[in-house]
Amino acid sequence: MARIGIIGLGNWGTALALAWCKDGHNVMGWTIEQDVYEGMVSSGENEKYLPGYKIPELQCTMEIGDIAEDCEILVLALPSSVILDVVDILVPHLRPSHLLIDLAKGLAPEEEGGSGMISDAIERRLADSGMSNPVVVMTGPTIAPEVARGVITNALVACHDMGVAERIAERLSTDSLVLTPARDPMGAELWGAYKNCVALACGLVDGLKGTIGGDNLKAALVLSGYSEGIALLGMMGADPNTAFGPAGIGDLYVTATSPRSRNRTLGEKLGAGMDLDEALSEMHMVAEGVRATRMFLSRAENIGYESPFLSALGMLLDGDIGVEECVRNMVESYEVRRNS
Repeated sequence: MARIGIIGLGNWGTALALAWCKDGHNVMGWTIEQDVYEGMVSSGENEKYLPGYKIPELQCTMEIGDIAEDCEILVLALPSSVILDVVDILVPHLRPSHLLIDLAKGLAPEEEGGSGMISDAIERRLADSGMSNPVVVMTGPTIAPEVARGVITNALVACHDMGVAERIAERLSTDSLVLTPARDPMGAELWGAYKNCVALACGLVDGLKGTIGGDNLKAALVLSGYSEGIALLGMMGADPNTAFGPAGIGDLYVTATSPRSRNRTLGEKLGAGMDLDEALSEMHMVAEGVRATRMFLSRAENIGYESPFLSALGMLLDGDIGVEECVRNMVESYEVRRNS
């Protein structure tokens, strides 16, 4: 039995809390949102992010020091845009025995330096404070309500130290949550962020239903986006094998096709004719694909890599081209790449 702290009670953090509580672990959740805290304390339910699931065993706090004091495994279930700010608050409370699991994954702001990965930025913050706590990246095809419902789910837990990854996989796997250990945290993070770009693109197709939208077009976009990702992410340091596992094709497939996917949903709104600000204003939860698209485009430019799939998506997000032109350019990007 582990003592697990979930830092961030969005739908994914709450779903994991439920799964691990059911498996007999001691779990505490931290949130900065007063309404989430009050709901968890009064009814044991996160009505804002994961309605319909009671978790009476879950302790809840708004004091991050409580999490650090009572738990040994700290799960950072936070959007990539805020995770480093929360880590700065957490670091003074850490002990050498704490292990961190990063669910945010992906690209840190470029001014962070290093490899540019969020887990790398976390590790540098730890090192600057004289600490060397292990950081594990967890990613994969994990739609939160399905995890909460007990659907069998496979996710990757990756760490530079394979022994740490194996121990976490063994301790935190449940009957329905199957964790696979790996030693490529960079590749896991890169694919965990990149898949959101492809999901945005596939959502555009759903927004175009009744005109040029359809399954054939969606398949073409998955092919174009996935092939560009294999090349670009490989140049950025991802192990080629990661593209074919849970963090790669597995996560990309479910995020690009599930009706519950936030990024696919945002793309659908854009495909239906909304502008970006209007579509984002209707989103209840954070969709990472916009930020990821812009950051991958910046990194591709820095390493001198042409990325026509991402470039077309970026032009749409900036309002420079329309949806139909965007999807045509993305489909054609596969042929351009194949002949280059």
